[in-house]
Amino acid sequence: MKSARYDVVIVGAGIVGLAHALAATRRGLRVAVLERHPAACGASIRNFGMIWPVGQPGGEPLGIALRTRELWLELAARDVLEVEECGAICLAHHEDELEVLREFAAAGTHPASMLSREQVLSRTSLAQPEGLLGGMYSPTDCRVDPRTASARIAAFLAHSRGVDISFGTTAVAIEGGAVRAADGRAWEAGRILVCSGSDLRTLYPDVLAESGLILCKLQMLRSVAQPRVGTPPHLASGLSLRHYASFAGCPSLPALKARVAAETPELDRFGVHVMASQFPGGEVVLGDSHEYGGDITPFDRTEIEDLILRECRKVFRLDDWTVRERWHGILSKHPERLVFEHEPEPGVHLFVGTGGAGMTLSLGLADRAWDRWTRRGTDR
Repeated sequence: MKSARYDVVIVGAGIVGLAHALAATRRGLRVAVLERHPAACGASIRNFGMIWPVGQPGGEPLGIALRTRELWLELAARDVLEVEECGAICLAHHEDELEVLREFAAAGTHPASMLSREQVLSRTSLAQPEGLLGGMYSPTDCRVDPRTASARIAAFLAHSRGVDISFGTTAVAIEGGAVRAADGRAWEAGRILVCSGSDLRTLYPDVLAESGLILCKLQMLRSVAQPRVGTPPHLASGLSLRHYASFAGCPSLPALKARVAAETPELDRFGVHVMASQFPGGEVVLGDSHEYGGDITPFDRTEIEDLILRECRKVFRLDDWTVRERWHGILSKHPERLVFEHEPEPGVHLFVGTGGAGMTLSLGLADRAWDRWTRRGTDR
């Protein structure tokens, strides 16, 4: 069967693969995207929809997150999808949480300002007032609907950028500058990108096995619709401060971690930290948890769901706590890198492992990679 020829072929139509397709078409390249499923159905659609710069460390990671934010807003300006510039509030219900937030805001690495208890409650109806001491506001954070974002970007790429997207197409081998699918078709390109998400076994399994990438499973919930006022900010609890690397340098963080470990060791066992994001229909997405490697099973744990809801009730306030939907996602992440990049053979790039920051980093990471490849004059 004769191969089709492109400048770039991308394996994977999740947010990472689509980010590369966007970046490549911005540079005038002819692109094909192959996706084994009828639509993206992995971690790209199973998340909070948070574009979350406040969670990224200052310096280069924050810069990439802010560049990603710019690119999301460009898509919104083109009517590709809706982006809510909602901001985020990190809540403090313990003195050590409030102190970490003060230290973070004072460091000046991120745009952030402290809020009194009254100011928090004036900005969101979802914060639990009982025990609330205050919070910190981050203006850079945004919300997209993860259930529709990938499909809408794919449609934009196909209809407005001429990208050839083949859904229901499983890539099984890369040989001689061509990607071969299970049905015998092939796509040739000077540059091939493998953006395979949590699939670390189909293409270059030996390389990915040695990459340091690990799989992570998270459980999430979606409430029935709640009253929605204005554009509600994302909410993060004090538990989230121990999860995001941006807070790692705060002097009071070790004491906070020690308190949580002593009082609620089960939260560390399952990597539970709670956040909330309310969507235009009024539903609130709640989560999440983190199980790694060999601890991952196909079965969701009722124990984890109970812990998530227990902790959510301490810091969030819903009129109706009925759970409308529950799900889990599997993602790959690298313990040290924002993304695992590797060139196993000339012209072939693995680009895998954005972890739980795919919505926050992917567009910026792809833009940075294409800037680098273009500067080096290696586009083929």
